[in-house]
Amino acid sequence: MTFGARLSNAMAEFGPLCVGIDPHPELLEQWGLPDSPQSLVSFGEAVIEASAGHAAAVKPNAAFFERHGSQGVAALEAVLRAAREASLLSILDAKRGDIGSTMAGYAQSYLVPGAPLECDALTVSPYLGFGSLAPAVSLAKEHGKGLFVLALTSNPEGHEVQHARSADGEAVAASIVRQAAELNVGEEPMGSVGLVVGATVGSAVSDLGIGLEGLNGPILAPGVGAQGAGAKELSQVFGNSRGLVLVNQSRGVLRAGPFVEKLRAAVIEATDAAKTALAG
Repeated sequence: MTFGARLSNAMAEFGPLCVGIDPHPELLEQWGLPDSPQSLVSFGEAVIEASAGHAAAVKPNAAFFERHGSQGVAALEAVLRAAREASLLSILDAKRGDIGSTMAGYAQSYLVPGAPLECDALTVSPYLGFGSLAPAVSLAKEHGKGLFVLALTSNPEGHEVQHARSADGEAVAASIVRQAAELNVGEEPMGSVGLVVGATVGSAVSDLGIGLEGLNGPILAPGVGAQGAGAKELSQVFGNSRGLVLVNQSRGVLRAGPFVEKLRAAVIEATDAAKTALAG
């Protein structure tokens, strides 16, 4: 089964929430955990236990693991394995992007069954040219994995590249959306090449002439909750494509830790809020 089909089923059953696994030092301290590789595993496993059966996916952020070197990468392996064992979809937030054999190497690290860092989907950067993602696209299709391509990010610097226009007037972000949509043509019930579009980008989608409705793939939307986006912002940014949106929540859920019961309650609350916001 393709990643798009699996995610579509998970969103239908559990709701449109993706829970971030972001064990940054401040959260670890809040949870009463030392900043160590062992704590990263404990943190991730608690979030997975709380999310299984109540969220569509989890999203470990590779940076918070990699800062601990080889032991941190081993911790990330353990967290991804725990998500698989819990039958919970994992989206690894690593934002990989390169060319040729290097991009192929990244893809083999994450998108091949049995790889130590195997995940269900990977965030990727198209800013060396969308075509540079071809090795990852090929392996994802071969193995039923997914990709989330950075399109319109919520950081204040993103517009410098994403809003720029080519000689024919097409914005860079619009080109990324168009090329992602081309990879999803004919996929049922939903394609496996998604986008990352921040829920806080305001009117950028309409201003840049971007047609998200034709994507036929998932849209990972950070910025909901603690970063300020709610029903109004989701409606403005995503319009009629809200049914494709997978809402990412990190701090709003993670601050409920370390106890699994409180985390689970926060996941359920965030799922209900995401449903309401997307319906509004």
